[in-house]
Amino acid sequence: MAGAHVLLDQYSPYRSRRVIVEQDSRTTAAYLLDARGSIRVPVWLANHGIAPETGDPEGLYRGEAPLMPAAQTKHPQGRAPFDGSALRAVWFEEGDGVALLDDDGLLAIIPGWAEADSGLPGYAREAIGRSPYAWALDPVARQLWPRVVHAEAYWDWRAAPNAWRSVQRTVFNHLTRTVGPAGHYWDVSDGHAPLIRVSERPPTEDRPYTVLSTVGMCGQRMPTLDRYMADTSGYARIELALATTTRAHVAARIFRWIGAFPWRAVTWFGAGHSVKWLDNSEDAAMRGDSAAVLLVADPAPLNGPSGRLPPDTSGLTFHGDPVTWLWIVPITRPEHLFAKEHDSATLIAKLAAEGRSWILD
Repeated sequence: MAGAHVLLDQYSPYRSRRVIVEQDSRTTAAYLLDARGSIRVPVWLANHGIAPETGDPEGLYRGEAPLMPAAQTKHPQGRAPFDGSALRAVWFEEGDGVALLDDDGLLAIIPGWAEADSGLPGYAREAIGRSPYAWALDPVARQLWPRVVHAEAYWDWRAAPNAWRSVQRTVFNHLTRTVGPAGHYWDVSDGHAPLIRVSERPPTEDRPYTVLSTVGMCGQRMPTLDRYMADTSGYARIELALATTTRAHVAARIFRWIGAFPWRAVTWFGAGHSVKWLDNSEDAAMRGDSAAVLLVADPAPLNGPSGRLPPDTSGLTFHGDPVTWLWIVPITRPEHLFAKEHDSATLIAKLAAEGRSWILD
């Protein structure tokens, strides 16, 4: 806002979102920005003077936050400015939404599915009804408050000294039971959440290929799922795996970008999703002529000429949610386009008929 001062400015733990609260003599507003600094959601928080009878959307084009019309604010005569030192942000575990609190409790919630272009702003305590600037928080506060409490408890847990070690130990031990003894272990994080490692499970007498698996993706729920489904628990936590006969340290490089992708790009991975390969020289040797990767929960149909079946990695839960392993299968550009035109099940049937293996040679 032109002439405003900043009360709060904070990045999400994944640095893919940023929330800014600004205040001037007229009004206070919050802005949820994406990683490029573009405003995704502006949310009105309060008027500080007499409210107009109607809104002033033209003010947005002058760089001014809107004044809420009198009928849609609890304080049509205006309320006192906020104390910036009392404001704090609580990011949801997924990192795509945020709650704002002050000394009086819940001030606003900007959920991950909010989007200004779609007419879906966040919720504000001072708002009445629904307007393009904010929706009333009161009708949904009881429903959303447990999520705020969970988010605060989650980040408190993550700040504990042994929290990340418990994630590692849980996933690592599960892989040892279901896949086999461990080999090398790599850190593919860049120093901030999500923290992700890669575990190598070398070939054995019964398995002539290496299994590489992420360790730690399941430690945080993936974003945006609540845009598409009411119950996200069965889809929120994953690990990625790759079976290969190539050099393990070369194949493991793919996890440097794809492991953190859901939280950096603010999206989610599910069975049958295809992800365009990141175009970088580091992965060129393994990428070959593939343009994307297909994520497969059950790669058994792609057993190729060898007829080898994948290890059964099911049975792990984390914080009450089941963890799904998605196997990485590189696909060419025509195959990627085929999946988009049809669906992943049809593509898998086509690849199976062609004798494609889920093991990368």
